[in-house]
Amino acid sequence: MDEALLRVNNELDSDVLVTWRSERCYQCSYQQLGVIPARPSPGQSSSVDFTVSTQHAITLQLNSTPDTLELCKLQFHFGEHGNYSLWMKNLTNSSRCSIVTDADPVNSYIPILVAFAIYVGLALMFLIGRKILRLSAVRVSWNNLRIPGVLQRLSWSYLVVASLDLTVARGHLDVLTTDSWWSPGLDVLLYWPAWVCVLLLEALWLFLTFLLPVPGCPTGYLGPGGIGDMGRYSDCTGGAAAFIDRWLLGENHIYQTPSSRVIYATHVPYDPEGVLGSINSILMAFLGLQAGKIILHYRELPRSIMSRFLIWGLFLGAISALLTKCSTDEGFIPINKNLWSLSYVTTLACFAFVLLVLLYYTVDVKRWWSGAPFCYPGMNSILVYVGHEVFEEYFPFRWKMANSQSHTEHLTQNLVATSCWVLISYVLYKKKIFWKI
Repeated sequence: MDEALLRVNNELDSDVLVTWRSERCYQCSYQQLGVIPARPSPGQSSSVDFTVSTQHAITLQLNSTPDTLELCKLQFHFGEHGNYSLWMKNLTNSSRCSIVTDADPVNSYIPILVAFAIYVGLALMFLIGRKILRLSAVRVSWNNLRIPGVLQRLSWSYLVVASLDLTVARGHLDVLTTDSWWSPGLDVLLYWPAWVCVLLLEALWLFLTFLLPVPGCPTGYLGPGGIGDMGRYSDCTGGAAAFIDRWLLGENHIYQTPSSRVIYATHVPYDPEGVLGSINSILMAFLGLQAGKIILHYRELPRSIMSRFLIWGLFLGAISALLTKCSTDEGFIPINKNLWSLSYVTTLACFAFVLLVLLYYTVDVKRWWSGAPFCYPGMNSILVYVGHEVFEEYFPFRWKMANSQSHTEHLTQNLVATSCWVLISYVLYKKKIFWKI
């Protein structure tokens, strides 16, 4: 899956070294793919087959050996399960590279389009109709128990935000004035002590991220380590965030296989739900609480609610643009989900507020849509999450696939499992069963 066959043909009189680099790998060094021997005799060519990734476009660089003279460099996005030939041809005073498609790749987007069409058809049929474990036993070792996690981060964020709100919240919102000069900022000014605490926490994140010395790494490093940054900081994955996790929790108690291993070939553990990133998750939860404050304070004024949602979205979007310089990797603080960087939180919150405007107008103001079926799993989110974790190996949520390399079967399995949990959450909703923690 996500692979293609590449045959490299060499018609030159010298060996050729083939190296590659993913276009998604920022400032990475080239990795060796293989060496193609020189042609055996004039008019013939030597060839070697390689398996290449199709997830992202890659750049191939061909150098003669042993003098490492660059012969050519080309960028190409290979298609899944396609067969390709790369020819190194010998011209009079130069060489030429070209890629030929021997067998067309499959279109991996077709299953997604078909699934979308099926679900649209089912939705239409539903509207028309309304109108007329196998859980493997695992020995848990306390020596390698991962301490951080998704639910742990959620609980910590909710604990801090709830504690702040209980400290400064007003008991009766109805008695608060709406006629004073500061009433347009009522939802913020009434809770200024909580805002001060959150801003101080964010200042702590900035201080630790950019000023904490990390042994063997540049101060303020936000990169992926591994082969990123041309391999200069291979052991610096996560920067200060990873250093704090290793110091507080121990290397054996954090996530061992971060997603950065795929593209950046990192080899040190890094936990995306670590201690330092929890500060920004608190900020994210607090911005969600702010959305709730807006609805409570201005619940009789839909225009005020939507305008404030939009202002918050634009404000956070402007902060994101400033922090990232409107770029993927060149900003002051790039968007990084693994680090839960400040720009990631402001960008995520920006889109959340804008989406809230659309949903509030569609569902609450115009009542064009009830929110179904998404409201059912949303009202039992913890139960659905825990149920998925417990029963994910059981039928009908998973079965033994005939072809584990098929996108179609993977997509079918995931859609069936999702549909089952939506149906379960709908039944629980009808029976008024809601699991809260």
